[in-house]
Amino acid sequence: MNSKRIAPLSPVAAALLVLGCSLAPPPELPDPAEEMPADFEQSPAPRAYEPLQWWKAFADPALDRIVDSVLSSNLDMAAAVARVEQARERARIAKAAILPVVQAGAGIHDLTNPTNAGFGAQIQELGLEQLAPGFTLPERLGITTYSLGADFSYEMDFWGRAESSALAAGAEYLASESDYQTARIGILAETIGTYFEIVDLRQQIAITRRMVDVLTEREDVASTRYDRGLTDSLDLYRIRQDLRNTQAILPQLENRLASAEGRLAVLLGGYRDDLAEILPEALSPSAPGDPVPAGIPTDLLMQRPDVRAARHRLEAARFQIDARRAELLPTLSFSGSIGLQSSRIDGLFKVDQWFTNLASNLLAPVFDGGRLRSNVALAEARFGEFAATYGRTVVTAVNEVETALAVHQNEGRRHALLASRLEEARATEELRSRKYEAGIGGYPDFLDALLTRLNVESAVTGAERDLALARLTVHRALGGAWTPEESTSELLTAQAQLEPQTE
Repeated sequence: MNSKRIAPLSPVAAALLVLGCSLAPPPELPDPAEEMPADFEQSPAPRAYEPLQWWKAFADPALDRIVDSVLSSNLDMAAAVARVEQARERARIAKAAILPVVQAGAGIHDLTNPTNAGFGAQIQELGLEQLAPGFTLPERLGITTYSLGADFSYEMDFWGRAESSALAAGAEYLASESDYQTARIGILAETIGTYFEIVDLRQQIAITRRMVDVLTEREDVASTRYDRGLTDSLDLYRIRQDLRNTQAILPQLENRLASAEGRLAVLLGGYRDDLAEILPEALSPSAPGDPVPAGIPTDLLMQRPDVRAARHRLEAARFQIDARRAELLPTLSFSGSIGLQSSRIDGLFKVDQWFTNLASNLLAPVFDGGRLRSNVALAEARFGEFAATYGRTVVTAVNEVETALAVHQNEGRRHALLASRLEEARATEELRSRKYEAGIGGYPDFLDALLTRLNVESAVTGAERDLALARLTVHRALGGAWTPEESTSELLTAQAQLEPQTE
């Protein structure tokens, strides 16, 4: 039986084999934007709209002051800023691994041994004492060495492991920057929504109190008519029930107002008593904003901070694959020391006292139980996870914008219908008032018309709040503004701050 002996691979051949297995091309980043529609279906009115600060579109000075205060004092936002700083420092740490490490040092080394050990024992064994008659070794031998120098170490990044790790950390930093923008938009949206709620509740309370006054007066009229036998008790009881129901609404509205003011105080990083300094007693409803422009491109979604964060994390995962693959390859490192050394302090700074200690190491993984390859597989699996997360984030963003635009359009129609109804209610009230003053109409009819107008006014106030909240939802769904120039400005600033640190 003949058998052929298989020659073992040389180290160079083994390295090339590992190189071929580990330097596979990195996975491509998915581009869900290719499958998105060119723009969104809802397009109320074509026009340009480029506010410098998107919340100023509501044209409310009190709201602007509150937003400015939240931006400077919100505790959640401060925590988000701290997380960005942590990510930036991690990026700096990762970049530092690409560069050599140099350390300067000075030292004193004092060595003492008994004569019968170490060098003394060797001198005795060799009989060197006999070469110098009359010389005897002391009981202990000692030597003191003074040194001044520098140590260095450096690993050649042939395969880009350190660079890939630094790029991954840089992408994570950009992701944390986008996370901050997401948190910022969320906090501002919550602040503005709470402010709209406070405005609405204060108006609802004022309208409800006016309705209580009208119903009280209506009860007095009905009671007088009942006493005179001009009406039955059913009419009186109905009016009293309406009065009690309206009076019972007031505590509910006041509770909701207290809760909303408390939430706003937390967003401001203070207490409810502090609101009086920034929130005026009389709040006017926000003016209707400019129409949402038509043909908003879906490309703008790629500037949404949560989409950017998912994209950056996907990029970081790809760089991690490169770093883990590079760990399968040999590493070449250098280390050493250079400096001055002397047994006397006054002789330390002489030129001829220099010393060097240089070393190099070439190491290649041979057996590790599959740990390094499992690290590669783990990095590839994480890339798959982040790719799916990125795709889901984009799909969610598209649907959120579509829904927000549809709701905004519907709320605009509802507000217009209620506003028209309010005009009709006011006209009816005015007609009833004129008839009563002319003596051809009853006072109860005028009070009923006034009560109807107040009810419609309450509905319009709620519709104004809902329309403002719908517009706010559009802003939030688009990441703040709906112009690419504005939405990318803060991202470009963040990237400009990062570039000197990660390139």
